[in-house]
Amino acid sequence: MNLLTSATIYLTLFSGTMITLFSSHWLLIWIGLEMSLLAIIPILMSKPNPRSIEAASKYFLIQATASMIFMMAAIINFYSTGQWSISNAINHLSSFMLTLALSMKMGLAPFHLWVPEVTQGIPLMSGLILLTWQKIAPISVMFQIAPSINYTLIMTMALMSILLGGWGGLNQTQLRKILAYSSIAHMGWMMAIIPFNPTLSILNLLIYIMLTTNMFMLFFYNKKTSTLSLSNSWNKSPLLVSIILIVLMSLGGLPPLTGFSPKWMIIKELVSNNNTILPTSMAILALLNLYFYMRLIYSTSLTLFPSSNNIKIKWKFENTKISPLMTTITIISTMLLPLTPTLSILY
Repeated sequence: MNLLTSATIYLTLFSGTMITLFSSHWLLIWIGLEMSLLAIIPILMSKPNPRSIEAASKYFLIQATASMIFMMAAIINFYSTGQWSISNAINHLSSFMLTLALSMKMGLAPFHLWVPEVTQGIPLMSGLILLTWQKIAPISVMFQIAPSINYTLIMTMALMSILLGGWGGLNQTQLRKILAYSSIAHMGWMMAIIPFNPTLSILNLLIYIMLTTNMFMLFFYNKKTSTLSLSNSWNKSPLLVSIILIVLMSLGGLPPLTGFSPKWMIIKELVSNNNTILPTSMAILALLNLYFYMRLIYSTSLTLFPSSNNIKIKWKFENTKISPLMTTITIISTMLLPLTPTLSILY
């Protein structure tokens, strides 16, 4: 793509999300979602090959179906309430259909199967946009309709997402698929808290975006796409691999790293609402994510492949690509836990 085409596509993507983010009219929200959908298709196919074309086709079909359900829900709500603006008086059928449509767009279980397949078939930076920026618009709509969400439905989907996000990642060897399943699990945590405290869900989203951006940037600049390439890198650049593994632990929510902070606040909020079974189940299911992260860490750093002494000291002479921006994001991604009391003031 030339510069003008790329600028137009990215501007459309940005504008679509912003329109959805700041609109309170159902039609404008739908237009914003469609702009984001149409703009990201060429981004997914930025490196044309059968895998990326297949991934973009799957993404388009799922998102188009979700947009159709979303528009139908908005029309039903208009006939019921007589207005196009978002209000707390949302029809029950409309609320149910809206939840389904937005869950399909975010990749919540049981509509999650497209997320790992699409993420694996596209370049790393396209995957970064898919798993971070494209989540903002649907979650902003969920934020606005939070008082009208069907509690039983959203909690069931949240628990299923945390379970399947951990379970699905157990046998994966591709780093993009591991991050995709991690995204499904994180979406489950955000949706579990949104009926009780929508602001906390947004805070969780911001921390998730920061951690995921850090992981994708580290993988992209150092050309890591599989657990095998990561494991073979330990002898060559242990500093880089150590940073990647620490951020992975933070993404899994291991204390005392930054990723534990939103889980801590969500569990605290759910318990303060006299809900103990749900956070207990979520915490237990989150151990699945931690398990496959820790297994990856073990296979990478605690098992050395047969090599000569010259290879073992090769890392001393190689330049590890870690920019100041990545260093800053890494520090934020791992050391924000002491600021949790300050962050809790925000919600």
